Amino acid sequence: MSIEYLREVDFDALEAAPATERFSQRLVDGASGGKECMIVFIRTPPQGGSPAGMHVHDFDQHFYILSGTMSFDVDGSEFEGGAGSLVYFPTGVPHRNWNAGAEPTIHLAVNAPLPDPDKPIGRPVG
Repeated sequence: MSIEYLREVDFDALEAAPATERFSQRLVDGASGGKECMIVFIRTPPQGGSPAGMHVHDFDQHFYILSGTMSFDVDGSEFEGGAGSLVYFPTGVPHRNWNAGAEPTIHLAVNAPLPDPDKPIGRPVG
């Protein structure tokens, strides 16, 4: 398997995607040669959020917010994070995120260790 060392966001696909829908692009995952983590570029539209609602993962998840402001509920604690914020969701801790603002948010999701491709990424709770 050839590993590409440079990964780029597909801005043409991002622009072509409806602004009212969530857009995600896996930059690193097991299918692309990743062995330790998955990194996903995500745009969340206004009033959009976690597709699974409150959920948990079998891995640690980190969100690095590139633009906009996201709202979070992590194990019952609600807060907001803006551009330049890093949010940490430990393995097994219930959480959700949403965009309560009027502009889209963009963030990177880093999942480590690499999620099992044969299991769902998140399991709904509550």
